[in-house]
Amino acid sequence: MRVTPDVGLSWLAAQCDEMESLPVEELDCLVEQGAFATVLRIAARSVTDLDRPASVRLGQDVRLLLRSSLPDETLRTVWTGATDPVFDTAKSGRTARVWLREVEAARLAAERRADPAFVPPPAVPETDGELRRLVLQVIRPVADDLTKAAETSVYPLPLPGLVTALEQVVVQVCADLGYRLFLRALRTYHVPVDAGTCDRFVALGERFGHPASMVTFELNVQR
Repeated sequence: MRVTPDVGLSWLAAQCDEMESLPVEELDCLVEQGAFATVLRIAARSVTDLDRPASVRLGQDVRLLLRSSLPDETLRTVWTGATDPVFDTAKSGRTARVWLREVEAARLAAERRADPAFVPPPAVPETDGELRRLVLQVIRPVADDLTKAAETSVYPLPLPGLVTALEQVVVQVCADLGYRLFLRALRTYHVPVDAGTCDRFVALGERFGHPASMVTFELNVQR
């Protein structure tokens, strides 16, 4: 089981980033039933592995994406850019929206096994204009490097349009979710960032209530 300080959908993406870190039963599921079934098991596991706010955030993140007007390909791109390519929704023959609906259904089922009366709290996006601007501002200095890494990578497979898709999540869905998925993408593609940029990432994370350890976890920081 991969221990990561992340929360919500970015936690789920982190679990799907390094297959060798999955529990044995989930690796077996991946081999025998495929990536889709494995993601559903991980989503259910979030209820026991995470504290309640972090687990609930997963459902909120998913619902924010589902109720957005973003094209399905954009949803697929931001998810795939944050995970191992074996978990690409397209490989399952499902649209990204179907994938996300099933993720939330699996998590809710696990919640209600523990508490049959559980009602998910509302999903309230972070739409503050200044925070959106600040996220876009910290993306900008590394956008070219992330684009190059995503579009020329052999493994993970090339993924055009990643930066644009992340910016769409920031602007059209939720600044915090977009920021967390952006940090996941930097880790997935091992994009180097200098110490000053890392400090700005941490300062912005604090605005969202995220500790420095969550922001800097596994970032490729060049000191």
